[in-house]
Amino acid sequence: MIKSLKLHKIPLLLCLTAAVFYWSFAYDLNREDFPKLITLYAGLFFLSFKVIQLLKTRFWLLAGIALIFRLIFILALPNLSQDFYRFIWDGRLLANGINPYLSTPDLLMKSAHFGSISEAQELVNGMGNLSASNYTNYPPLNQLIFAVAGWISGNSILFSVLIFRFFIVLSEVGILVFGRKLLKQLELPEYYIFWFLLNPFVIIECTGNLHFESVMGFFILLSFYFLWKQKWIISAIVLGLSVSVKLLPLMFLPLFLKFFSNNKNTSESSENRSFAAQISANLNDLKTIRWTNLLSYYTIVMLIVILGFLPFYNSAFLANFSKSIGLWFQKFEFNASIYYVIRWIGFQIKGYNIIADTGRILPVATFIIILIISLFRKIRSLKSLISGCVFALCFYFLLSTTVHPWYILTPLLLSIFTTYRFPIVWSFVAMLSYYAYGNGDFQENLWLITLEYVVVIGFAITEVFFPKKLSFSLFS
Repeated sequence: MIKSLKLHKIPLLLCLTAAVFYWSFAYDLNREDFPKLITLYAGLFFLSFKVIQLLKTRFWLLAGIALIFRLIFILALPNLSQDFYRFIWDGRLLANGINPYLSTPDLLMKSAHFGSISEAQELVNGMGNLSASNYTNYPPLNQLIFAVAGWISGNSILFSVLIFRFFIVLSEVGILVFGRKLLKQLELPEYYIFWFLLNPFVIIECTGNLHFESVMGFFILLSFYFLWKQKWIISAIVLGLSVSVKLLPLMFLPLFLKFFSNNKNTSESSENRSFAAQISANLNDLKTIRWTNLLSYYTIVMLIVILGFLPFYNSAFLANFSKSIGLWFQKFEFNASIYYVIRWIGFQIKGYNIIADTGRILPVATFIIILIISLFRKIRSLKSLISGCVFALCFYFLLSTTVHPWYILTPLLLSIFTTYRFPIVWSFVAMLSYYAYGNGDFQENLWLITLEYVVVIGFAITEVFFPKKLSFSLFS
C-alpha cells in the first residue's frame, strides 16, 4: 500500500488538488463570478489532462478517480444551470397525474392544480421566467426519469437532485463499460474513454448541472455496440430510446444510408479518382443498399419514439411540443457562430434581427449538409459511421442559433472513437460562454465567442486537412 502510494505520489497529489477544485466548484462558486469559474475550470482541465497521461495504463484506477470526483457533487445543487427546477416540476406533475406537455408552469400556477404541486412557487421561481412561460420540450424517457424523482422524492428538491444524479452516473458507468468494448473492437486504446469520463466539462455539466446528455450518450453507444454485433434490430430499439431522451440522434438516421450497403470494399482511395469518378462511385453505392434492412431500421427507431410519446398524446400535444422546439430555432440565441455573422449582416441590410427568417433556413441547410455527408462520405464501417455523426453534430451546432455548453457533450463522447480531437478542445473553450452570467443584463462577450470558435474551427481544419502538421498528439 505504502509502496503504491509512493509510486503514484504525483498523480495522487494532482487528484487531491483536483478534488479541492471540484469541491470549490460545487459548493463555493457563484456563476456570476466568471474569473473564478474559468480559473477553476482551466486548473481542472490541466489536472485531468496530466492524471490521464500519467495513469493511462491503470484503467480501473482512473475509473475509481472518475467516480470519486462525481461523488464530490453528491449534495450540491447545480450552480451553473437552473434547468433542474423544470425537471423536478415536470416530474411532480406526472406524479400527480398531470400531463406536463399541456400547460406552462405560469398557466398551471393559476389553475386548480396549483395546490397539488409541492413547492410549486419555489420551483417556478427557480426555473426562471423563460422556462416558466413555455411548454416543456423534454422527450418521454427523460420525463420518466423526472417522474421517478417526483414519485419517491416527496417534497425534497435535494432528494430529486440525488435521483437525477443516480441515473446520470449509472449511465456513465454504462459508457465506461460499453465504451471500453467499442474501443477494443475499433483497435483504439481503452484509456481514451477517460478523455470523456475524466473531462471536467462532463463531470461539471452532467453530474454537477444535471444535463442528461450522458444518458442519451449511453444509449447511442449501446446502439452502436449492437450494430457492431450485427444485431441491428436491437440497435434500432436502443437508438429509439436515445431519441426518447433527447431528439438530437434523429439527425444520425441519414448517415446509416451507406452503412446498410453490401459494398464494403474501401480499398480504393478516393484520392486516386477524379471528382466525376467519385460521384459516379457514390451513386453506384446506392444500388447496393439493403433497403429492406435500412427502412426497417428507420421504422423501428421511429416506432419506439412514437410509442414513448403515445401516453401523452392529445389534440394539444403536437402544437405545444412543436412550439417549444421551434423556440430554439426562431427565438433563442446564445453562443452561436455562423448565425451571429448572419445576424450582423441582417442588421446591416434589414436594420433588425432576422432570427425568425434565419431560424427557418439554417435547419434546412443543416439537413442538406448531413445528406451530402451521407451520400458522399464512405460510411461503411462503424468507425466511419461514428466519424460521420461527429461531423453532422458539429455542422449542426455551427449553424445553430443556440449552443449551450453542454450540447458539446455528444460530439465529445463520439470523438473518442475517432481520430479527431477538436471536440475535446471545444469542451475547454466552450466554458468561455459562461461569461454572459457574469453581468446583470446577460450580455455575451462576442470577442470571447469569436475566440472560442476560431480555436475550435482552426483545430478542426488542421486535423481534417493538414493532419501531418500536428506532429504530436496532445491526446494520445
